[in-house]
Amino acid sequence: MISIRRPASPAYICLPLIILCVLLCFNLLRQTLPELSLGGFDFSAASDVKAMSTVVLQFSVLPRVAIALLVGAALGLAGVLMQQVLRNPIASPTTLGVASGAQLGLLLATLFAPGLLTFGGEWVALAGGAISLLIVLSLSWHRGLAPVAVVLAGLVVNLYIGALSTVLILFHQEEFRGLMIWAAGSLAQNSWSDTLNLLPRLIVAAVIAGLIARPLALLELDESSASSLGISIRKLRLVSLGLSVFITASAVSLVGVVGFVGLAAPVIVKLMGARTLMQRLLWAPVFGGLLLLTTDLLLIQYSAQLPSVVPTGAMTGLLGAPLLLWLIPRLALKDTSASANKTTLQSAGKPTSRTFLWLFVLLLVSIVAALFVTQSPGGWVLNDTAQWASIANWRLPRVLAAAGAGILLALAGATIQRMTGNPMASPEVLGISSGTAIGLIVTIYFSAHVTAPLLILAGSVSAIITLAVLILLNRRTGFQSERLLLTGIAIAALFDPLRSIFLANGDPRIQQVIAWMSGSTYYVDFSTGLSALLIAVMMVALTPLVARWLDVLPLGRNVALGLGLSVDKVRLILLGVVAILTAFATLIVGPLSFAGLLAPHVARMLGFSKALPHLVGSAMVGALLMISADWLGRQMLFPQEIPAGLVAALLGGAYFMWGLRKY
Repeated sequence: MISIRRPASPAYICLPLIILCVLLCFNLLRQTLPELSLGGFDFSAASDVKAMSTVVLQFSVLPRVAIALLVGAALGLAGVLMQQVLRNPIASPTTLGVASGAQLGLLLATLFAPGLLTFGGEWVALAGGAISLLIVLSLSWHRGLAPVAVVLAGLVVNLYIGALSTVLILFHQEEFRGLMIWAAGSLAQNSWSDTLNLLPRLIVAAVIAGLIARPLALLELDESSASSLGISIRKLRLVSLGLSVFITASAVSLVGVVGFVGLAAPVIVKLMGARTLMQRLLWAPVFGGLLLLTTDLLLIQYSAQLPSVVPTGAMTGLLGAPLLLWLIPRLALKDTSASANKTTLQSAGKPTSRTFLWLFVLLLVSIVAALFVTQSPGGWVLNDTAQWASIANWRLPRVLAAAGAGILLALAGATIQRMTGNPMASPEVLGISSGTAIGLIVTIYFSAHVTAPLLILAGSVSAIITLAVLILLNRRTGFQSERLLLTGIAIAALFDPLRSIFLANGDPRIQQVIAWMSGSTYYVDFSTGLSALLIAVMMVALTPLVARWLDVLPLGRNVALGLGLSVDKVRLILLGVVAILTAFATLIVGPLSFAGLLAPHVARMLGFSKALPHLVGSAMVGALLMISADWLGRQMLFPQEIPAGLVAALLGGAYFMWGLRKY
């Protein structure tokens, strides 16, 4: 007997979600309307209770269900358009920085130009999202908008925008207190206004998408074939990307950032059988709406059992980051390890003892400036030793901590770059710092007695777990440079929704956590600063033990094996060392300083190409960078202070994006 296999269809996954949503909605209605029963309404209930329940149902519950369906559908449609235009299976409003750019635009307008919001928040969000997308496209244009280049640029822009948003939140916590939950993606409603605002925009966008569906389908061919059929590729891309940015901006302006629905919906419906573009344009919005509604209803159902407020948008981000990690190994990438190794090993010239001397002099100058040169209400002041007590109690610990963290991150960054042959690798970019931060924040929030040894242990364990994930996902592909970067930045993206959850929770410890996440040395005491520097100096003294390994590994696996090096064992040892270095440094300057990226690059530009000089030179540059960043952060907006980690992140992130154009 011949069995006929039915073709897969997205209906098979949408139908169970519809049933689940109906059950959850009915349960929510019973909670909202206690007089509701299986047999209908209980008319014996008090009239004032029924009136209040009816108002809640009409103006809160039902609008929330409607906005969840519309926002999910909008993001699903935007994701389909982006993936089709860029021929990229992991393109979405979240991964390309459109959603975070729209949010940053709204935050800036709220602070500095609230009058712009009277014209409509969606237009401000549209401008922010469009600028972010333009930056992403400009960074990847020289690579022909290759899928991995576009996504890598988008994820990097996301990290940079996250640093800028942290600066704004740090200095304007009172103004943004009411926006914390919204920014994390809140679907709470008190009227039908958001639904009536988004619905006509979504209908117009869907009609336009349907009209351009046929020419969009031809983009699955190569550009020359599509152009020969009379299609203007540039105009089609412009219209499609503009439409997707507009849809995303309209949704973000109403409910904040809802992460990864625009990635998950198109990918899942395609896996379920929606092969053609028209099928994806139909099913992705349907599945996106059902996915977001299901997530929101489950959060409402179990919110009482959760230890803190969990915004729906942050929860979708937590669910979507693992999906991104699952998709990255399935991308078809070319092996660029050879070119990466060449880039990593190239040198601008031969270092001399004079180069080390100049670095040492600059380091001393930065220390003197950080200790004695400062601003006061009367202008710049050069403090003398008579004020040594205040200098020793307040500034010296910060200088010691910044120097120690800079050295540790620089050593970790130089080790990773040489070990992977990837000039764009660093603890921050590969997600090791963010993985460490997740472990530290969870420990702070769920431990009754937080101690320094406990934090160091938690940070080291979470860093090792992050490294294990990196190894498992990239071992089969030979640690390809671009795939390794994508995996690391996807892990870093997992940190953002967690941060949003804690920011939205309003916990009294959030001030110190925000300061730590941004890399502030304000809370460092003398013993902590001295310990950080001593550990860093000890690690520098141990660099000769691994110098030969790091000279051989960039030559390639076969050459290293031929020279008698146990490559796998050596890599595991070095990755363990990197995890410990990163855990110590992240405790001091937070998860996003980019010192681990910038310091090895500067050292290489100075001519340090051999492993031992490169490590020592990177350590000196890292200390110089973080001490200078800490001093600049104290002076730039005096009397307010920008944390050293954020100053270094803004400088290092800009350098990373500049370097990405050449990568």
